[in-house]
Amino acid sequence: MTAATGHHFARPGNRFWPVLHLSGFTPRLLKPSEQGELLSYGLGITNVVARATARADELTAQEYREGGRLLGAKVERLRPRWLAVVGVTAYRAAFDDRKARVGPQERTIGASRVWVLPNPSGLNAHWTAATMAEEFGRLREAARDA
Repeated sequence: MTAATGHHFARPGNRFWPVLHLSGFTPRLLKPSEQGELLSYGLGITNVVARATARADELTAQEYREGGRLLGAKVERLRPRWLAVVGVTAYRAAFDDRKARVGPQERTIGASRVWVLPNPSGLNAHWTAATMAEEFGRLREAARDA
């Protein structure tokens, strides 16, 4: 769906946009087609791996590693205060950190701190929208206090 629309987290039922709003990052629920508005809130959005798939497990370890390398270079160039990676499995594969957990990471990329967020896919059923919003909110508070 993302590839077809050109918008991140575009599949109906994906909880990213509702969770982003519930956590307080956006003042209203945005549609995937409104992703350009994120910049006005001081937020950006990109992919770890540029190839669209229906499921994350369709990506290879090599694609994740290369995506992590490219994302790291982008973060070093743009120097955001925080990099949030959605999905602990993607983060582990992209940044070769098998022990990573959801939450703030010890690793930095340049001066940018790193936070791993839960994957909002409906396939990630052990995280509810409410518990994901709590974790996204923890990042929002940390970013505000930094």
